[in-house]
Amino acid sequence: MPSLRHAIAADLRTQITTGQLKAGERLPSEPRLAADYKVSTPTLRNALALLQAEGLIEKFHGKGNFVRHPLRRLTYTGGCLTPDTDLHVTIRTTNLRARGDLIPLLKVPTRTPLTEFLCLTHQGESPHSLAHIYVPRDLAPAELPWCRAGWTETRETVTARLPTREEASTLRISSTLAVLAITRVSIDTTGRVVEAALLVLPGDRANALFTTHYTIEEKGTEG
Repeated sequence: MPSLRHAIAADLRTQITTGQLKAGERLPSEPRLAADYKVSTPTLRNALALLQAEGLIEKFHGKGNFVRHPLRRLTYTGGCLTPDTDLHVTIRTTNLRARGDLIPLLKVPTRTPLTEFLCLTHQGESPHSLAHIYVPRDLAPAELPWCRAGWTETRETVTARLPTREEASTLRISSTLAVLAITRVSIDTTGRVVEAALLVLPGDRANALFTTHYTIEEKGTEG
């Protein structure tokens, strides 16, 4: 027998998928829903958290819970997200000094001047992905440093994990929704790290595609 929270989530899920509750529509208040389902507010919130984790609803603090517009699933490949006209990016630039994990990541001395590009992509009003990009200040370009010429090597580490509290808040996702955390380090022809990027892609809206090219050497025949 399903628990109360799963039964409530199933009922609301059916209302969403059948169109009874439409995209962008505000759900009744949590106290009202709790009363309708004859459960406590914590139980109701647990049910809503299941729907948040599935990407069916999103919560705006001070406004309530809303049915989420379907989000496009994009593909991360070759160091970039596939372009999409529905997405727009906001960028905030900050000057800071190398500290903590940035020191070994960028292979720089402590307090080396850096420029941080904080990039948040949106689909409509919904946050889609988050990236922190760090560049030594003497190399910092005027615009976002994606896929610049002169790189000889890019290393990427991909981890599936739960979001931090800050990431969940910024992306307006449930703390139980797994994200793809990608650490990308780019190196130039001299072996210097020229960029380190920390990307967070919610698992309900992103794929990661990696392609390996093999070189086949032909051996001559003796005769």
